Amino acid sequence: MPPAPLSFLQRALAAETGRLALWLPVAMGAGVLAFLLPRADPPSWLPWMAPLPTLVALALAQRFQLSAWLAGLLGAAGLGFAVAAWHVAAAPPLPELPRTALVLTGTVAELDPLPGGARIILRGARWAEEMAPLRRDLRIRLQGRDGARPRPGDTVRVRALVRPPSAPAFPGAWDFQRAAFFAGQGGAGFALGPVEILAEGGEAPALSGLRASMERRVLQVLPGDVGAVTAALLTGGQSGISAEAMGWMRDSGLAHLLSVSGLHIGIVMGIAFFLLRAGLALWPRFALRFGTKPAAAVGALAAGGFYMLLTGAEVPMLRSFAMAVVVTLAILAGRRALTQRALALAAAAVLLLYPAAILGPSFQMSFAAVMALIAAAETARSRRTPGPRPWWHRALLVLGGSLVASLVAWAATTPFGLHHFGRLQLYGVAANAVAVPLTTFLVMPAGLASALLMSLGLDDVPLRVMGWGRRWASPRCSPHPPRQR
Repeated sequence: MPPAPLSFLQRALAAETGRLALWLPVAMGAGVLAFLLPRADPPSWLPWMAPLPTLVALALAQRFQLSAWLAGLLGAAGLGFAVAAWHVAAAPPLPELPRTALVLTGTVAELDPLPGGARIILRGARWAEEMAPLRRDLRIRLQGRDGARPRPGDTVRVRALVRPPSAPAFPGAWDFQRAAFFAGQGGAGFALGPVEILAEGGEAPALSGLRASMERRVLQVLPGDVGAVTAALLTGGQSGISAEAMGWMRDSGLAHLLSVSGLHIGIVMGIAFFLLRAGLALWPRFALRFGTKPAAAVGALAAGGFYMLLTGAEVPMLRSFAMAVVVTLAILAGRRALTQRALALAAAAVLLLYPAAILGPSFQMSFAAVMALIAAAETARSRRTPGPRPWWHRALLVLGGSLVASLVAWAATTPFGLHHFGRLQLYGVAANAVAVPLTTFLVMPAGLASALLMSLGLDDVPLRVMGWGRRWASPRCSPHPPRQR
């Protein structure tokens, strides 16, 4: 006869038998936080003790006949602790940067447009001939009057003042040092003179050159904040948006449109799925023998993966693509795709790749919004009544569903927005009711068309259509470029 606390635990576990799989990423996240939140680093031998909770849970399960799910939860917590420890151990240490001005030489990994200038990310930087290249990147803001725009892969030299990442402004504030440590950054600064291009056309990170070319082309056609917002939708880079426009987007509750995530990859994959299935239907032999849906789903997943890599594979895109993989597998297997289990699997995948993301607003707001939307959809599905409906029912359902989805997502993300940004989005539901349909049916399809036609030089009209839609969705974005300093 097990003791009373264990009997209570047995009943609780029995009640959650069918849902405990949803708690596995929660336990993994708890293990990650147990490693990251303490001020002092744990002993080096402690991560090797991560399997110990699982062994203890298995022993308790045999002794007191507890559910084996308890062993799974403790094992997931130990896995999260060990993964966080491994990521910390594998990351290179932060360098000791001199306090004086440096003449840096390195390879341009990224070129980010800024209001009135640009910023380069130097990889393998050096400031002395005898030193080894840095294992971390340096972010250097170029002078506004500097007309040089190096491309990713170019070797450059620039005189700059560089500082290590700053500490939190106050206890509990955003930790720039921790974010830079896990992002592979060693410091940031600004140029004290013009940048000098020593060699062109070197090896660059995958798709960084294409991303920079697309941003440059968009800003040529659509200058100012409208072009910067348009480029953010295509490439994921938000550095060119002015602080004033970003504040307007956050106050109106539309900042999530700039962070490419499920909405954007869903539109890209949906358009790709429709085009591929329509094209395969024109091939009768293939369509009748294999069907068009499985092949179109795999092709749409490939398009979504390319879009994820193009936008930098940020946390919302990783979550969205992980769910897209599950959805594709469900389509191939003929099962329902959008479930809380798929979201739990996506959360576990993101924690394995980027455990420190659990501390950031992107991870928290993204998963909170999707979890609430899936729960609302499951509730609505369970209360659906069969039977004939009038013709206007579908239109009313689409309109009401859009408003309810905006309200549910707003309610789920508001606590995190207040904590991280100190902002309350009073007009988020009304703004999203206008901006999301415009983005879905006008802006993103025009953006996909412009990306396909950009290599042919025929992207002018789709980009202008995209900019027109962005002005309607974000009317306060300035069409004029900022003044250069």
